[in-house]
Parts: sequence; C-alpha cells; structure tokens
Amino acid sequence: MSAWEVAALLMLGGSTVLLFIGMPVALTFISINIIGAWFYMGGEPGLVQLARSSVSSVAAFSLTPIPLFVLMGEILFHTGLALKVIEGVERLIRRVPGRLAVVAVVAGTVFSAISGSTIATTAMLGSLMLPIMLSRGYHPTIATGPIMAIGAVDMLIPPSALTVLLGSLSGISISKLLIGGVVPGVILSVAFVLWIIVRVSISPQLAPADREEVTYRGWARWSPFFAYVLPTLSIFGVVVGALTAGWATPTECAALGAFATMLLALCYRVLTGKAVLSALKGTAGISGMILFIILGATTFAQILSFSGASNGLVQAITGQGLSTGMIIAGMMLMLIFLGIFVDQVSMMMITLPIFMPVVQALGIDLVWFGVMFLICMQLGLLLPPHGLLLMTMRGVAPPAVTMAHIFMAVVPYVIMSLLLLAAVFWIPEIATWLPQLIG
Repeated sequence: MSAWEVAALLMLGGSTVLLFIGMPVALTFISINIIGAWFYMGGEPGLVQLARSSVSSVAAFSLTPIPLFVLMGEILFHTGLALKVIEGVERLIRRVPGRLAVVAVVAGTVFSAISGSTIATTAMLGSLMLPIMLSRGYHPTIATGPIMAIGAVDMLIPPSALTVLLGSLSGISISKLLIGGVVPGVILSVAFVLWIIVRVSISPQLAPADREEVTYRGWARWSPFFAYVLPTLSIFGVVVGALTAGWATPTECAALGAFATMLLALCYRVLTGKAVLSALKGTAGISGMILFIILGATTFAQILSFSGASNGLVQAITGQGLSTGMIIAGMMLMLIFLGIFVDQVSMMMITLPIFMPVVQALGIDLVWFGVMFLICMQLGLLLPPHGLLLMTMRGVAPPAVTMAHIFMAVVPYVIMSLLLLAAVFWIPEIATWLPQLIG
C-alpha cells in the first residue's frame, strides 16, 4: 500500500468510522486533524500550523452570510409574522383537492425565500399546520409528507446557510450557487403541488373536503396577502435583486436581508425585546455549530492535500478511463448513499476534499456540480431512516403519527427529487441558465 493510500485510509476512513459510531461532526474532524497534523505535518510544528489554519478558516469574511441568513428566519418565527403569512396564503387557496397540504407547500416555499434554516421551516409548519390537517381528517401521510418535502426545498431556494457553507468549502461562487438553486427549487415546489392535487383527486378519502373552510370574498380574501405575504416576499426581492444586479456581494445582501426583516417586524410593531433575544439566541446556537464544523472541515482538507492523499485519489479516479458523466454519476450515487446515514454537513466534509480536485481537473461546470450536490443533500434530509427532517417531524407530530407514516409519506417526494436530479444531470441549463443570465 502506497503512502497516499495509507493517508487516505487514516483520514477518510477514520473520520467515517467516528461519524458512524455517533461522535459529533466537529469533534470527529478535529480529532482526525490532530492525528493527521502530527503524522504528516512534522509533529509539534504541525499542531501549531493546525491551530493557525483553524483560526483563519473561521475568520473568513465570506462566511458572514451564514448567521445573517439564519437570523432572517429566526426573526420571522419569533415575532409571529410567519403565522400571518400562512393565513394570507390560506385565504388565497380554496376549492382544490388537499387544500391544506397545498397551503403548506406554498407557505413553505414563501418561507424558503426568507429563511436560511430547513429545520426551522419544517418544525414551524409541522407544529402549526399538522394538528389542523389531522383534526380535519387528513391521512397522516398526506399531512406530513408535504411539510417535510417543502422544508427540504429550503436548501435550494436562497437564502440558504448550507448553500453558503457549500460554496465556501468547495470554492464555488456563492452568489452563482445561491441563484442556481432557484429554478430547481421552484420546479420541485410546483411538482409537489401537482402531486398533492392528483393524489387526492384519485383518493379523496386521504384529504376530506374542508367543511370548516370560511369563504372570503373581495378585499377580505386578498388583504392578508397584500398586508403580510407580499411585504415578506419583498425581502427575497431585496436579497436576490441586489445579488443578481451586482449591487452587493453575498455578505452585503445577507446584511440587507436581515435589516429588511427587522425593519418589517418593526413596522408591524412585533419586534419586541423578547423576540429579538430569542432570535439572537437561536442564531448564535446554529451559527456557532456551523462555524465550529467549518473549522474542522477546512483544516481536514489541507492535511489531506499535504499528505498527498488528495492528489493520489484524483489520479486514481481520472486514470480509470471513465467518462466525465460516469464519474459525476458515481459521485451523486455516493452522496445519496451517504445521505441515508449521515447529516448534510458530514456529507460535505467526507466528500468535498475528494470530489473538488477531480471536478476541477475534469473542467466540469462548478455551478452545475454544486446545484446537483445541493439536490443530493436535500434528498438526504428526507431519506429514511435517519433523515434530519424525518426526525424533526417525529418531534413535533402527535403520537398518532407513527414513524411508518412518516417514512411512507416522503416516498413520492424522494422520487420527485431523484427525477429532478436526473433532469439537472441531463439538462445542465436547469441549474446554469439563471446564473448565466445574470452574468
């Protein structure tokens, strides 16, 4: 066994084993980094360099959008504006099969455009809308499936903290990656709505007609949309508009979005001290976790490269005579497989040090690859048995909803996500058209 193979086995194999036995992600990579730095960077001097690299990895200005994107969603949830958005969407949608499930998808899409956290979106919709759907006779699978599925779409539609993290770890343009996820995210949202309508039309007993539906007419029907939904969506317009026009960097756009969110809450007189404190606590907790993970990931990739494992893996993969398409397809299959067992950040940590040198050596479009990577991570949120959003739904669902219900509920949405991944693979323009359009 060559030296680079030993290094790859130690670094990649060791980290994978520690993750699978349940060690926290950040501690896993910091432990492996210490061992790697000692063996491959000269003992004590290597540990000193490891500390320096760790500090510089989290001091990068490009990571600033992460806490700001998370803060946007936290402000909306803790001030109660999210409830007003649901009410505005619910009044507009009427007389469609599975109406409340459709409302959940549309409201979730709106939240995806203003929230950077998939878990927060799923938890909020699950705690608010799931009890209502169940009380009105909806089958648990038709009630839980759309909420989990649209929570996963949050990863594709900007702002998204995980998209910023992927861009910063992979070297892909963060702004192009954020914009590249818009079209696939919208396609999935539309597909979910159509599926619900078709499914309930075939089996009406899954979602009985809403007898308690109050019919609003005229201005009473449209007033919540103009009062709450449209102003909230304007935040998405501020962030994406400034980004696409080239007026602001991703960091500046995130700051604009956070400021606009707080200004909106202030205008509605719901920006209380308690709400701000709760939002800041939530933001600090999530952001701290992400930055601690980045610390481990960046230095891990550096040690892997320094040991010669990265270069050896690239030569081993590219020297097999496989076509570019076969290599990319193999990468996507590996990501889907990992999604069954580990979380999204772990997927990035394990694969990016191997994948990115290969992608760059083959001259593959980075935005196209990055969007497919995002879709695979979005799939991982929904894949049984350890999908993060499945666990989130289990946490907010009443006892009557079993894990069997939750597993069955996500199957059609997983299939639709796989079809989207295949479509982006064969038609790269789905992911690259919008970033190319805006230059």
